[in-house]
Amino acid sequence: MNQFEIITTSPEETGQFAEKLAAYLKPGAVLTLEGDLGAGKTTFTKGLAKGIGVTKTVNSPTFTIIKEYRGRLPLYHMDVYRLDDSFEDLGFDEYFEGEGVTVVEWAHLIQDQLPEELLSLSIYREGDSTRRIVLKPYGDRYSELCKEIVS
Repeated sequence: MNQFEIITTSPEETGQFAEKLAAYLKPGAVLTLEGDLGAGKTTFTKGLAKGIGVTKTVNSPTFTIIKEYRGRLPLYHMDVYRLDDSFEDLGFDEYFEGEGVTVVEWAHLIQDQLPEELLSLSIYREGDSTRRIVLKPYGDRYSELCKEIVS
């Protein structure tokens, strides 16, 4: 499997990269986000939301688990960090197979619930405002997407 990397040097640049990525997303797209607290997961998601036309303020769904936003595509923003064993009742499949874009923070915690095809993004701090974003595509559509946006 190929892996792609992007370096951003500010929160604005991280948001701009996500906004650019959003232009390539289609209904049913699933993105997973990993990274330490403060690495830029919510900044990334805000840029993605802007790119799909969401006008509401986007913030982390830490205590609500799933937040839904409307844009040219629905955006389903999940933070599964605080989930216990009751996650099977949340109907993740309906989101993953739906008409929107799903972003899952801390996705490794629900690994067995994730679809086989998705785009995994890990955000690493490389300094105060520099971030290294590693993209790992699973499936042909995400491999092609990465080739488009990282070239």
